[in-house]
Amino acid sequence: MKSEEIKALFAQFEQASAEFEGIECWSARELQKLLGYTQWRNFENVIDKAKEACKNAGENTSYHFADVSKMIEAGKGAEKEIDDILLTRYACYLIAQNGDSRKEQIAFAQNYFAVQTHCAKLAETEKTLSGILYERGVDDKGFAIIRSKGDQALFRLNTASLKQKLGVPEKRPVADFLPTINIKAKDLAAEMTSVNVQTKYLHGVKPIETEHVDNNLAVRNMLLERGIVPEELPPAEDIKKVERKLKSDEKKALKK
Repeated sequence: MKSEEIKALFAQFEQASAEFEGIECWSARELQKLLGYTQWRNFENVIDKAKEACKNAGENTSYHFADVSKMIEAGKGAEKEIDDILLTRYACYLIAQNGDSRKEQIAFAQNYFAVQTHCAKLAETEKTLSGILYERGVDDKGFAIIRSKGDQALFRLNTASLKQKLGVPEKRPVADFLPTINIKAKDLAAEMTSVNVQTKYLHGVKPIETEHVDNNLAVRNMLLERGIVPEELPPAEDIKKVERKLKSDEKKALKK
């Protein structure tokens, strides 16, 4: 797939999202078109598989796949009501994973929603961990130190050095540029810290810092055993940069 096509698909996915009751979501009818399915019944089969995967993962299917109805034009000014489904980002990810990978749109969506979903998951995990640590006497400054020490254990580089290696702007989070496997690694280490801080009754910056470093080292060693050196993996594409470029091109096109 050419870079121009990738940019176009990225723009389409972002523009198709909407907000419903404070939750980012996509219309299944819109996603059907974006993923290259001409028949709704064929796309419904993919949705059913995604729902089953959601259920097997222990997630609330009705939350991620919300049944709704919408009005569409039926010709000559008339309208008719059709069924639709509001999908969370996670639901879109599952649909992409269960779609026909021979379609270029599906192949792109699998990567796009995987990265986006894991970034959102990491942010939620770190938010939960921050709340737990606050109850254990760790303020925002302490949490930043602990997270930085964890990154250093996982990547053998401190946050500043890692940003420099990946070309991350100073005020942007490292996660925006990490490949999917590194995002998962950070998320796993943070989850382990959340569990152990509570089960071991840890309190204060130093004991929790030691725990978080140990967990990141454990995850790093697991990756190394499989021949994966996390800090040597190429950075992911800066999504925000692509988005800005798309908006700029759109404005230029409108002027012309």
